[in-house]
Amino acid sequence: MSPEPKPILNVAKLVKRFGGFYALDGLSFHVASGEILGLVGPNGSGKTTAINVISGLYAPDGGEITLDGAAIGGVASHRLVHRGINRTFQIPKPFLSLTVRENIAVALAYGRAAVAPPTVAELLDDYRLAGVADRPASDLNSAQQKMLDLVRALATRPRLLLLDELAAGFNPAELDWIAERIKALAASGMAIVVVEHLMGFIEHITDRVIVLNAGKEIFEGKLAAAVREPQVIEVFLGGEHAA
Repeated sequence: MSPEPKPILNVAKLVKRFGGFYALDGLSFHVASGEILGLVGPNGSGKTTAINVISGLYAPDGGEITLDGAAIGGVASHRLVHRGINRTFQIPKPFLSLTVRENIAVALAYGRAAVAPPTVAELLDDYRLAGVADRPASDLNSAQQKMLDLVRALATRPRLLLLDELAAGFNPAELDWIAERIKALAASGMAIVVVEHLMGFIEHITDRVIVLNAGKEIFEGKLAAAVREPQVIEVFLGGEHAA
């Protein structure tokens, strides 16, 4: 039996406060290269806040975040991109007045990938954006803007990719397709953290999940096991996601 790969990202006792509200309250987890980790939980449980702190959008108020053993808590997002971390957003943030091609070119120019980045043509073809390459990003529909958000992140050749509700808004065929793309990225050695509400999608792509409630972990393991945990059922699966 081969040993578990060494984690690329370690999050230890992470705290993030907004006034007197603890969005993250001692959260700890890790993710290794080639692994897809899901962060799931009800609205307000801290999933997106965790992504925002890891990606440098927010500074932590306590705890530690390390990438390859080096502390990165509070490091600015643009510096983290150069160290191999990038992310997508729930609401995509492309340069709306630039074309799709120009958006990708900006990411390639300023991402400073540590290894040879993919070309614009490769990214357009691989992520079904070639047909809209010369249209302004403002003309794209929601799913296309999400693809562009992902492609801009991938243009920087991240070693750790953080996906915040990427799957929302895709039809079932598109979900199957993007799931296979994400699994292929992980197979290439990329570490991926996925925040998502679509449980079928999470079950399909993740190696394990962390279930959050009120900024704390209440379960770590396979999603199939999580759904049998009474505490998980009570605070998450038995709440807003009860079918």
